[in-house]
Amino acid sequence: MSTYSLPALVFMVFAACILDRLLGETPRFHPLVGYGKLASRVEQHFNLRQSASTAGKIGLMCWALLVVAPTIVTAWLFAIADPLLQLFMGTLLLYLVIGGRSLQEHAARVHSDLTAGNLTDARIHVSWLVSRDTRQLDETGVSKACIESVLENGNDALFAPIFWFLLLGPAGAVLYRLANTLDAMWGYRTPRYLHFGRAAAKLDDALNYLPARLTACSYALVGNTRRALACWRTQAPGWDSPNAGPVMAAGAGALQIQLGGAADYHGATEERPTLGEGLKPQADDIRRAQQLVRHTLWLWLGLIAVAAITFRLF
Repeated sequence: MSTYSLPALVFMVFAACILDRLLGETPRFHPLVGYGKLASRVEQHFNLRQSASTAGKIGLMCWALLVVAPTIVTAWLFAIADPLLQLFMGTLLLYLVIGGRSLQEHAARVHSDLTAGNLTDARIHVSWLVSRDTRQLDETGVSKACIESVLENGNDALFAPIFWFLLLGPAGAVLYRLANTLDAMWGYRTPRYLHFGRAAAKLDDALNYLPARLTACSYALVGNTRRALACWRTQAPGWDSPNAGPVMAAGAGALQIQLGGAADYHGATEERPTLGEGLKPQADDIRRAQQLVRHTLWLWLGLIAVAAITFRLF
């Protein structure tokens, strides 16, 4: 558990969310961009043509170097810092770790393209959010890809970092965000990353297990609860990812739309199960997905505030 008081953690969470809402991503250089470049260089240097066993061990060591070491340094820096400096540094760190406004802006750009009838730009802009091939997608395909990204990244870029921040303090947020970044870069089942990136994928699954299910529950509470819970229960077990499945199934059910289905990844078509119930998504459903994530954030902040008030009273 975090050694910080609950009121201090609550203050930092609220302040960071306000900064994210007002400022969005840093305009010039975001630390995670630099971290991504470093991770890419480490992978290129160490991910050579080794045996499966050796590649897996090297991948794990690289993960520890890029995730565990910065987490320990963060914990040490906050341990020796003045309490007021801790509040400032913690707020700034969480602001840099979460990406709520950035996610909303990317989705809004895709929605704007579709409503303007500009499918070409919509395909380009949705490719910034997903790893699938978007060049041949129609309006439904673009809308589906965008909504899936909004729902999944609502957890990855917003709710999971807040969860780990509340549980373990600033070091917890760093641990999660760096691990999640490496999973996004190395966690593919392609020949290049299958063994080297296995540790990154599995450790991200472990860190995301609880936050993903809290996010799925939250989507159900602020959307169509009955459908969300039913889709989660019946459809999520068939999804390839143990954490994206519950989040997207609950989100699709909450929105009463169909997600999933076939998608092209790395030159091959992947047949994915259907998630959700209802009509196929269209451009306006992107707005509804954005609203679902916003309302979920309000729910989380409200519950966090109630917990802080209860703590102070009792």
